[in-house]
Amino acid sequence: MIKITKGLDIKMKGTAELTYGNALVSNSYALIPDDFHRIMPKLAVREGDKVKAGSVVFFDKNRPEIRVVSPVSGTISTVNRGERRKILSIEITPDSNVVEFEQFGKKDVSILDSERVIEELLLSGLFAFIKQRPYDIVANPAQLPKAIFISCFDSAPLAPDYDFTMANQGKHFQTGISALAKIAPVNLGVKPTSSDIFTKVKNATITTFDGPHPAGNVGIQINHINPINKGETVWTLNVADVAVIGKFFDEGIVELERTVALTGSEIEKPVYVKTLLGAKISSLINNNVTTGEKLRYINGNVLTGTKTSADGYLSAMARQITIIPEGDDTHEMIGWIMPRFNQFSVSHTYFSWIRNIFCKKTPYMFDARIKGGERHMIASGEYDKVLPMDILPEFLLKAIIANDIDKMEQLGIYEIAPEDFALCEFVDSSKVEIQKIIRQGLDNLYKEMN
Repeated sequence: MIKITKGLDIKMKGTAELTYGNALVSNSYALIPDDFHRIMPKLAVREGDKVKAGSVVFFDKNRPEIRVVSPVSGTISTVNRGERRKILSIEITPDSNVVEFEQFGKKDVSILDSERVIEELLLSGLFAFIKQRPYDIVANPAQLPKAIFISCFDSAPLAPDYDFTMANQGKHFQTGISALAKIAPVNLGVKPTSSDIFTKVKNATITTFDGPHPAGNVGIQINHINPINKGETVWTLNVADVAVIGKFFDEGIVELERTVALTGSEIEKPVYVKTLLGAKISSLINNNVTTGEKLRYINGNVLTGTKTSADGYLSAMARQITIIPEGDDTHEMIGWIMPRFNQFSVSHTYFSWIRNIFCKKTPYMFDARIKGGERHMIASGEYDKVLPMDILPEFLLKAIIANDIDKMEQLGIYEIAPEDFALCEFVDSSKVEIQKIIRQGLDNLYKEMN
């Protein structure tokens, strides 16, 4: 048991009920290359080509062995491009009949070695879902990790319950763990109430984490179990992708199924829905959303997700869709100075801190407003209260802004990802875009080192 004391649980209205709702079958699916950070996409198909579920759609120009495959069988309908012909998305119109899969053949994981496991993951396109630290990018198959880390719970606001979504995936999850264990030691981070599917798994080291968000972040778990030093690499995966890997070895197909939590105050009935990667968000919502307000659609959670729209597509890495009010049409008398009980405050700015003492589980209504403009960063210690890592966040951020590589290394940039600093950004009274700074720092360091 590792007890996390620093952090912050944000109680929001709109947690998904532990039940499944009805989603429409999407009439279009899309793969977005930007979901796979540091992959330079090169198309393996053209508009009008037929594909199966598991067919290669694009691959990394610099590392052609890393592929991204289609989630459905159908026809490549559109390749959307941006400036300098950058590929923004590849849209696929699905077949009207049963999904047709590429057949890779079943594999007995127990007789495979690490090289064969990696080869199969590359061939199937599932390797693209493995991230590495440092840099928080798609992993390099040529650089084996010292360990593989998987967080079996998510502590972010309105996060999906993996005990519920993975309830029937025990066999495939175990197969996936056994396959990954051939590559490097596997570490699972669980919560005290995690189900047997995670706590009874074989071929992995299990550590229990207890405490507020970000206890469920894999970066926090790595920092407490086996910190990353310069020259070392670790790999990370989402639990659902481990099950997809297991099903690939068990059944010989790539089924990119997603169980998505529909969350947020503007979802009329927050529930879970089953779909496939890249489905249209409008098909998932299926009119289960309030009307009459301007809304913010988010691929993921409110701290680390990306802004999208009802006409957008489910991100490859997202396990929830959050919808909250935009809030730009809200007018409040005398602004933030007005005393309030119904708005969340980390400090004692509002009287809601009294409510937090006596009604800890009462959720708040949030909108997308920043409520203030960007100001100079002040070393006030507010970041340290919510970042349970042995890192000096203000000094690291300043080193990144100054592009001081030596200082960045000394202050622990190899261990972090933008999501680890999401709470720092939330509590920041200076309204600095901290996650953006971290992402730029990691990208600059990658270019410098490679």
